[in-house]
Amino acid sequence: MSATSPHGARPAQTAPPTAVLTTAVPPMPAPTTAAPPTVVQTAVAGAPGPDGPPFTLGYGTNGFTDHPLDVTLDVLAHEGYGAVALTLGHPHLDPFAADADAQVARLRERLDDLGMRVVVETGTRFLLDPFRKHHPTFLDPDEDAADLRVRFLCRAVEVAAGLRAECVSFFSGVLPQGTTPEQGWERLLARAPRVVAHAREHGVRLALEPEPGMLVETVADALRLRDDLGAPAGLGVTVDLGHCVVVEPEGVRGALLAAAPHLLNVQVDDMRGAAHEHLPFGEGELDLALALGTLGEIGYTGVAAVELPRHSYDAPGLARRSMAAMTDAWAAWQEAQPVGGPVGVAAPKPVLSARPPGPLAPTAASTPQEAVR
Repeated sequence: MSATSPHGARPAQTAPPTAVLTTAVPPMPAPTTAAPPTVVQTAVAGAPGPDGPPFTLGYGTNGFTDHPLDVTLDVLAHEGYGAVALTLGHPHLDPFAADADAQVARLRERLDDLGMRVVVETGTRFLLDPFRKHHPTFLDPDEDAADLRVRFLCRAVEVAAGLRAECVSFFSGVLPQGTTPEQGWERLLARAPRVVAHAREHGVRLALEPEPGMLVETVADALRLRDDLGAPAGLGVTVDLGHCVVVEPEGVRGALLAAAPHLLNVQVDDMRGAAHEHLPFGEGELDLALALGTLGEIGYTGVAAVELPRHSYDAPGLARRSMAAMTDAWAAWQEAQPVGGPVGVAAPKPVLSARPPGPLAPTAASTPQEAVR
């Protein structure tokens, strides 16, 4: 990653309204903070072990937006997490900041000290457009606007290379008004290869995440796009376990079995079938034990990170409770298996449906749900 990279300059944005201060602002007093809990490097609950899952349990920084990044890492390490899913942008690591390279180098050292793995997430809401969430996307009819998304993802690849991250996770985008699924698919095929090539040059893997309400909505959509792009070796899939409750025809187990050969990243959260709303475990309809057990069964060894982007108000408590829920769910799955059971069994080759490219027809659990994320 280089400060002179063409992707290193912040993309031009629409200027927000100018605010004018009419009163004097008194100087802020020096902050006083309690010392964070001491992090003792013992066996990490979230890391693979003889009695634990083969994958590493992590937590997403988009659920810690009221904590500085260093403090977030302190809390996660204290709660036993072995990985972090880093969402680029405010408030943790701005990839377009003048000192972004130095921040990345410091973060890599910190992760090494903590023994943590990292994945790079790109679901920042307003980094590229201060007025419209998750805009622009690959699917934007304006070439210059879509180029902002491509440049951001290329910059994310450079950050990931500096962090030695497991992968960069990204999404397709919602179809703009007046755009057909076929037109959207053509735009994806025309624009995504630039990001794929940049990732290949930097030795970084990409993981495409199906999102309810987006053009690439299901695992089948993601796998079809991968094939249409020529099946690049460095392009895999992210699966959000909660999304499977909302849009996957075969549920969480079927989605994970289909994604298994190309599964690079997993997000963990609960959801109800009628709403794309990330919930703490136990508040939705996800069978967490089945989901984690299936990950073990297919031999997944990557990161499985909790994603609760609307729950920063209770981040430390939810990190603690989420670790307990996942640990209990894994133990319950293990106890239910016969001796020499299915953990580690290779997944069958996925069979893809023959429906045309693009998402399923909009339903109560489709297009309107994207706005909830």
